[in-house]
Formats: sequence, C-alpha cells, structure tokens
Amino acid sequence: MADTGSAGLFLGQSTERETLLFNRVNRHGVVAGATGTGKTVTLQIMAQGFSDAGIPVFCADVKGDLSGICQAGTPNEKLLARAAGMDLTLKPAAAPTVFWDLYGEKGHPVRATVSEIGPLLLARMLDLNDVQEGVLAVVFHVADTEGLLLLDLDDLRSLLTYVAENAQTIGREVGNVAPASIAAIQRSLLQLEQQGGKAFFGEPALRLEDMIRTGLDGRGQVNVLAADRLMSSPRLYAAFLLWLMSELFEQLPEIGDPEKPRLVFFFDEAHLLFTDAPRALREKVEQAVRLIRSKGVGVYFVTQNPADIPDSVLGQLGNRIQHALRAYTPADQRGLKAASDSFRPNPAFDTAEAIQGLGVGEALVSTLDEKGAPKMVARTLIRPPDSRLGPATAAERTEIMARSPVRGVYEQVVDRESAEEILAARHAAGDKVAAEAAAGKAADKAEAEAEKAERARERARPAPRAPAARRSTRQTPMEALTKSVLRTAGSTLTRELLRGVLGGLKRR
Repeated sequence: MADTGSAGLFLGQSTERETLLFNRVNRHGVVAGATGTGKTVTLQIMAQGFSDAGIPVFCADVKGDLSGICQAGTPNEKLLARAAGMDLTLKPAAAPTVFWDLYGEKGHPVRATVSEIGPLLLARMLDLNDVQEGVLAVVFHVADTEGLLLLDLDDLRSLLTYVAENAQTIGREVGNVAPASIAAIQRSLLQLEQQGGKAFFGEPALRLEDMIRTGLDGRGQVNVLAADRLMSSPRLYAAFLLWLMSELFEQLPEIGDPEKPRLVFFFDEAHLLFTDAPRALREKVEQAVRLIRSKGVGVYFVTQNPADIPDSVLGQLGNRIQHALRAYTPADQRGLKAASDSFRPNPAFDTAEAIQGLGVGEALVSTLDEKGAPKMVARTLIRPPDSRLGPATAAERTEIMARSPVRGVYEQVVDRESAEEILAARHAAGDKVAAEAAAGKAADKAEAEAEKAERARERARPAPRAPAARRSTRQTPMEALTKSVLRTAGSTLTRELLRGVLGGLKRR
C-alpha cells in the first residue's frame, strides 16, 4: 500500500516530505518532462496512491508501461535503498485495475454514440474546415428535429445522404448545404473508419459509474486505457479524452470542495488536445477544466513541456511536478523559461538550471497548501512505486479482465433502431408508393391504348349494306276491284262452259 498519510499523497523527499493534499487534488495539476525522465513512473505512483486513498482514477497508457500497475512490484536494491533514504517501507502491492480499449483488443470496449460526441468534437476527429463543420451542425439539427437517433457511423452516413437528397428543402430552413461539403464529410468518415474509429461509435455506451468505483476493501478503481494503438489516431485520442472529461462535467452533481475528490483524470500526451485546435475547442477545454473542479474531479495534464498547454488552462493547474527538460534549440529554451517561470521561486537554487540538471526519478515539485496557495518549488526525489515497473504480460492482462467487475457488460454490440433503419424504412415506403403509382399509371395508359385501338378498328371496318325493300302484300282498292271483277267473270264463264258441255252430253 502506498504511503498516503492522513490527509495527502506522499510524492517524494526534498528537504522535507512532499505531499499532495487530497482536499487540493481537485485544483488540478500538470506532470511534465522530456521523454525518459520518469513521467510515467510518477503517474503510476500518483494513480496507485489515489487508489489506496479510495479515489478512483482514469489514465491512458500511451506506451504500455503503465499496465504494470495491476501487478505487485519486485523492488531491486536500488529502489529499496531509495525508499530507505526516505524512511519509507515498500510494501509490494497491485492496484485494483480495469483495462479499457477503444478497439476492444487489450481491454473492455469503450463506446460512445455519435449524438453524445456532438458536432464540435466530431468535426475535430474528422479534421473538418469551418464550412464543413457548419454542414455537420446542420446534420445534427436535422437529426434532432426529425427524432433520428445517431448511434454509430452508419447512422451518420445515412443521415448525410438524406440531407444531400433533400438539400434544397433543408437549405430553405437552416441555410445552404453544399453537396461538396457532404462529400468531404463522407470521405473523412471513411478515413476515420479505416483508422479503427468505427469500433468506438455505438452501444452499449460507456457508463461513468462503471469507472467511478470503490471496492469492498475501500480502494478506488484504476481505469487504464490502452492507448498505444490509439496514438496512431491522435485526433481520435484527444477528442475521446475531451469527451470523457465533458461527460464527467455534465453528469456529475456539484459537491464543491470535498475532503478528497471522487475521481482523478490523467490526460497523457496533452499537447495533442491543443495542437491546431480551433478556438471553440480551446474554450470548451478551458470551461471544462475551470468548472469540473466543483464536481469533485481533479484533472492532471501529462506532457513534455508546460508550454504545450495554453496559458488560459495552465493558469488553473495548481499542483505541478516538473521532470527534466533539455534546451537544445531556441524553442526549447523558450519552453524551459516558461516552465521555470510557472513555479514559485526557491532562493536555494535557480529553477531553470535545476530543471536541466534533474536526473531520472527527480522532479521539481510545487503543490498547494491548506490555504490553496502554491508552495515554494522543491527539488524532490520521487518515491518508488509499490506496483511493478514495466508492462503486464498478455496473460496477466487477460486474467485481470476475467476478474473485472464489468466483464461481459460491453463486449456485445447492441444495434437498436436508429437513423439508418428509420431512413431505410422511409425509403422503402417511398419506393412502394412510387411503384404503386407507377403501376396505376401503367394500367391507365394500357386502358387508354386499348380504347384507342378499338376506335381505330371501328373506323377501319366497312359500312354494312342496306337491306332490300320488301314489297307490300297489301292490295290497293283498284287491285281489289280488278281481282273481284275477274273472279266474277271467270266464275260466270266457267259455269256457262260447263253447262254447254253437260247439255251436249244429254242430247246425245
């Protein structure tokens, strides 16, 4: 167990014991120094010390060395001698560690939804210009107004396509949406996906309560983010850490200045956050650092030179640990001067010269006292850690993950209905209506064609002949009179002829 004293964390030995008071931890701090001067070991000592005091910790493992915090140390003679010189008894112990990884390879997967990231940070990840960032803001506005959930990159792609197809209508409401800007955002999304960023967006999203844990033994959980691969995508790394800090600020309730913080957040390679950062992003960082203190969160930036951090942020970092700097170039010399000027001077030595002369495991330390004022800078021999110096093996990491309190919570991806599915359903319904309308038009056209053909056939058919007139069988009065006379005459003549014939026969 680390020596945390009754009210603070023991950092090392100068002319006296240098201690970081727990009730001043949320005033933030910086750990700086050139590569190989001992920053990672100092971070490891602080993380385990906070954990032993019941304070959860989040830190990024940029080189893989910090993973050794999950294993008990095996101090050598040199470390034992250093501890003895500080009147410190080393008690090798491992910190309760949970490994995280945006890619889900060396730790539990870490995810956030596109909506949670928001247009500002997403534009930072995609390296968009001002115009493209404005178009992305329009896309998020459309998602809000139409109730479309943006969970993963597929949702964002579908919505970008929808906005492009309806650019004229949307443009009348919120401003022009250029197809070229939509295409540029789509290309940037493809690049982010090729860098492995797709794994970060989706559900289940990270729950802060799974990081801010205290075990039954009273020790705080040490959350170690595997960042060795992530560093190849520095914008994704910086935007993720800023998102996490923003989530802490937005979700945690106000508690003022507690006796000890509820979480300590280490931001390693902090210069990546500020390099080429737009003004809006810098202002967001400054606001988060300034206000998150009252949420009981301490933020510690880890970087090579304090000059990497803007003055507006650096001025809020009360606790400072400066490892050696080398001033080989004019730029280095300016950085050295800025670092030395940030300390409260000690008349016993020249700060700038002391920074250049520090050995490995030495640092200039200035923390806040009970009144919140910075102490005089002191040249300090940093104490050795209780946990292992060096990385954990793959087998040890696997064993730690198997015993993790969040084992199985984040491994399975959840894909619920969101923008992609809703827009696809709309598109399918539109296609069905269009198909039905097209079929109706085709039927109407076929019917009209049939009627037209029938009329043409009617016009081409020859006209029928008129039937011959039938002679009437009715007799006119003249015909009736003539027939009657002839019948009468015929009858008389016949009778006379018969009489004559018969009379001749009798005379014979």
